[in-house]
Amino acid sequence: MPVEFLGIGATNDGTETRARSGPAFDKDFTLALARAHEDNGWDRVLTAYSSGSPDPAQAAAYIADHTERLQLLLAHRPNVSAPTFAAKTVATLDQISDGRLTLHVITGGNDHEQQREGDTLPKDRRYDRTREAIQILKRAWTEREPFDFHGEHYDIADFVLDVEPAQKPRPRISFGGSSAAAYKVGAEEADIYALWGEPLAGTAEQIATITRLAAAAGRPAPTFQVAFRPILGRTEEEAWEKAYATVARIRERTAGGTTQLTRRHKLTDPENAGSQRLLAVAEQGERHDRALWTVTAAATGGAGNSTALVGTPETVAAALLDYYDLGVRILSARGYDLLEDAREFGREVIPLVRAEVARRDAAAA
Repeated sequence: MPVEFLGIGATNDGTETRARSGPAFDKDFTLALARAHEDNGWDRVLTAYSSGSPDPAQAAAYIADHTERLQLLLAHRPNVSAPTFAAKTVATLDQISDGRLTLHVITGGNDHEQQREGDTLPKDRRYDRTREAIQILKRAWTEREPFDFHGEHYDIADFVLDVEPAQKPRPRISFGGSSAAAYKVGAEEADIYALWGEPLAGTAEQIATITRLAAAAGRPAPTFQVAFRPILGRTEEEAWEKAYATVARIRERTAGGTTQLTRRHKLTDPENAGSQRLLAVAEQGERHDRALWTVTAAATGGAGNSTALVGTPETVAAALLDYYDLGVRILSARGYDLLEDAREFGREVIPLVRAEVARRDAAAA
């Protein structure tokens, strides 16, 4: 079965290891990074969301207008706009991109970050709101007659979109989370379920849980995605030297807990279940399975996509195929030097994974 690769559509060159060199929205860097992905075998890039970051929808439109094949994953928080507004934003962007858009819906796992934009809803109720928002999005993209929606969080009357998405029946919806509430909403509503890079056993456990909940709702399981931070070397020794140098730079930037790196995420006691799981894995040991390394996650408080795969391109490709064997079909990767790592991963790792998947498909035919 096909495998897809998701990168990051960052708008500046800042990462956990280095402060950005220019503005938050650096047009030249945004375009260079997007083209590095498009030219090196990646399928799509994520334009991410945080309370003070550049608008990911406009960043996605800029990337779409300057690329030809690269697909886009647009991050969106339901608290920031009515789902009817989000529906037409996505439909318009899907037209601009000629059907290259997928929407990644973020419920929000950090109360402080949500409150920065006036959202005081408790976490479990945020998942209820997310469910309603996704249901409205689906109806808005597929129904051509006006409809009403009366829920706990949204009350809509006589709405119909004039702009239709380019994709039929609609763009796909991606979703993530590691709490019981997240599993249920994602299993019942999402087309793609995004997980962070855990050991194989934990990933298999989550996939089984979500698949079971989807079956109980009478629908197929979503497509599964897992995210990692690849650290590559020409030899294993070189890769591990690079890994320890990487985490040393992260620790320099997080010393005292007052740097820009920690503005959106605490280094200790994270509120969201996904980060809690990553830190729990880190406490169990630094190395897991073939190439998974948790020290980068521990150094950032389990912030988002933060576990690494360390090794030669062959080792990292084999590790990714281990997740493919679990049923993962979208592999997300983002290096610490965004531009150069996107090129290197695309040049050295993606072809190995694609070739092995094609070989297996041919053998099974």
